[in-house]
Amino acid sequence: MPAQRIHLVRHGEVYNPGGVLYGRLPNFHLSDTGKLMAKEAAEELKRMNADVRAIFISPLIRTQESAKPIEELFNIDGKLDENLIEPWNVFEGKKLSVKAIATKPHWWWHFRNPAKPAWGESFIGIIQRMNHAIAAASASVESGDVVLVTHQLPIWAMHLHVSGERLMHDPRKRRCALSSITTFEFDEENLVEVSYRDPAKELASIDKGAV
Repeated sequence: MPAQRIHLVRHGEVYNPGGVLYGRLPNFHLSDTGKLMAKEAAEELKRMNADVRAIFISPLIRTQESAKPIEELFNIDGKLDENLIEPWNVFEGKKLSVKAIATKPHWWWHFRNPAKPAWGESFIGIIQRMNHAIAAASASVESGDVVLVTHQLPIWAMHLHVSGERLMHDPRKRRCALSSITTFEFDEENLVEVSYRDPAKELASIDKGAV
């Protein structure tokens, strides 16, 4: 029997004084607040009575650092999974705003198809690799829970997919806070979302730079 519950945990606040879209760029570590947020996520999993049997982590440094408190609390060494990585994006390293887009006509071509989207990895591609990561993580244990530490858009894309909502959306309206926990279960062969928790909401943080 595979895992009973699958917890998708988003990383904590990133130290990003330049306010750039960090995407898959290296060396974007958690801020001091982000480290506290990661601990809150670990403690919340404990409060949920999560029977964590395995932990899988996006290979980016901010997710590895966010996974550390979970690994320590449950005494489990996490495994890196490339399928959990942040989507690629042509605007990595740039400050992205409505004003910036309006004043740079050479960027406009990338917004020609927001349903795909044309500026980065497709929603369908994200969902396919996340489904693979979830299925592999679930099958890696005989029972209990698994934790996948990943990023905002992969988590939100899975929420939209499982909920049957359209994939094109306003990024400002995603319900996927830093260090949040979105939990899924398998209902026979179908994945269903069962809860969303925001354990670090009391910590003042800056959520800027996600794809």
